[in-house]
Amino acid sequence: MAEQQFAYGGQAVIEGVMMRGPKRVAIAVRRPDGEIAIRDQEVTSVMQRYPLLKFPVLRGMVAMVETLSIGIGALMYSANQAMPDEEQLTKKEMTLTTVVGLVFALGIFVALPTLVTHWVRGWAQGSAVVNIVEGVFRLGLFIGYMVAISLMKDIQRVYQYHGAEHKVINTYEAGAPLTVESTRTFSREHKRCGTSFLLYVVVLSIVLFSIFKVDNVWLRILVRLALMPLVAGISYEFLRLMGRYNNRLTLILSRPGMWLQGLTTREPDDSQLEVAIAALQTARGYGLPG
Repeated sequence: MAEQQFAYGGQAVIEGVMMRGPKRVAIAVRRPDGEIAIRDQEVTSVMQRYPLLKFPVLRGMVAMVETLSIGIGALMYSANQAMPDEEQLTKKEMTLTTVVGLVFALGIFVALPTLVTHWVRGWAQGSAVVNIVEGVFRLGLFIGYMVAISLMKDIQRVYQYHGAEHKVINTYEAGAPLTVESTRTFSREHKRCGTSFLLYVVVLSIVLFSIFKVDNVWLRILVRLALMPLVAGISYEFLRLMGRYNNRLTLILSRPGMWLQGLTTREPDDSQLEVAIAALQTARGYGLPG
């Protein structure tokens, strides 16, 4: 009963799925020879050692850092299992790629909208208009980026594994058998999805950024960057709230994120469902299903 209460989560990786349980992280990857490679690791959150970090909002910041760290390792493992030996990545290469990607994302989605909308201050009546224009521009950039990368063939395959991850978690949470036949019938949408989290980050940043009025554009960018951990922490709490309750209000509030998942998930095939099932079963402590 205690295990059933744990909210399992995951991440699509290269030719595979990562699942996180209460005590372990499991990564299942389809190798070029067709076999499923499994990595099973015990994990302990820093929040277990320092209970003060479990406070609302603060726990979201910690969870974001831990998720990023685990995600880098999962991507590196999946890349090395799915690629030929001569193309395998080192941890240093994967970490560098991730850091560059984060800097790029912060530049595009935080700094660029602030710079582009700076000229609006010349004719806008009040800073509220500037904040609205900046927020709408940031939201448009985010959705446009999602649409653009969803057209890439390699990304579409990752999105199939993303869909498999959701279907398997939905199957488990419904108490249905964890078989390919059973998981096929479940939705590839999920209220605790990282896509929804990112949408909440973008929307909540519009509200939070409007509270801090700074005239200098470069200082304004620095303030926005400094506020991002707080935005992420609040977004995490919102995501938890949406996932915990299943009523009309939460269904309405979570619907935009679910719609956006139509871009970041694809219908998986049976072999991809097998990989996602293997990852969840391993995270639960049952190992590779026979």
